[in-house]
Amino acid sequence: MKLQSVKNVLFRTFAEIFIDMNFIEYTFQLKNPETYRDILIAFFDEVGFETFVETEQGLQAYISENKDVSQIDSILQNEIFADQAISYSTQFIENKNWNEEWEKDFQPIEIEDKIYIRAEFHPKKNTEFDIVIQPKMSFGTGHHATTYLMLNQMYDLDFTGKSVMDMGCGTSILAIFAKMKGAAYTEGIDIDEWAYENSIENAKRNQVDITVKQGDVTLLDRKYDIFLANINKNILLNDIPLYLQHMSEHSTLLLSGIMDKDEHDLVAFCTQNGLIFDKKQEKNQWITLLFHR
Repeated sequence: MKLQSVKNVLFRTFAEIFIDMNFIEYTFQLKNPETYRDILIAFFDEVGFETFVETEQGLQAYISENKDVSQIDSILQNEIFADQAISYSTQFIENKNWNEEWEKDFQPIEIEDKIYIRAEFHPKKNTEFDIVIQPKMSFGTGHHATTYLMLNQMYDLDFTGKSVMDMGCGTSILAIFAKMKGAAYTEGIDIDEWAYENSIENAKRNQVDITVKQGDVTLLDRKYDIFLANINKNILLNDIPLYLQHMSEHSTLLLSGIMDKDEHDLVAFCTQNGLIFDKKQEKNQWITLLFHR
């Protein structure tokens, strides 16, 4: 089970998936949805669920009526969910205008009255920064706590004239925001083809120039003044030494995709590798960690 698979499926639009298709809607209720929702999504992604919608109580998950769902109950009995007592209901959904449905459900988000994130069909709001995102399959709309925290932390950083790397860029919302804040050069890398294509489209929507590459950390080929990485803990621990090889002398590293219980491990690892810990922000048990060298 790979937690990074959440990035590939969370915000894929219905119109791109359920064309001439009937499917089953599963509605899951969790005691602590903010903590366990993403983990549940990662499991369900691997058994063939197509898309997911976050709810206040937990999650709605959609799968083709022809797919095998025999693993669902065993997933819910995994020891990871032992204290969640997850319940669920199902209903059969016939094909409909999913693009229209998605537009009704997708809500804009405002971060501290400074940054407004919306889809193209939402009216513009009078905020300092206005970011237009069409998520497709890519992670990063600001709705999830990690993206929210990254953007909020980035607001206070000086990007003027800097070179910026958005590692695991998803929608490239972070790279786009960095460019809006005056970055001279901004680059995004993601292993997922949908994220690569979506990043190019979103850059055009926001009329900013960013370089997008499809692949992994091995594509790093220059020095960066600011390094952004909203990825899960295990990938960060594996890749941070490579980040360091491509960070300039007085660079900044901003990390997320991390739960508060993992703070010590990440701070210890980064400081052991020569970075200086500056600041933490927290939301719904997720955190961002800011370092410099």
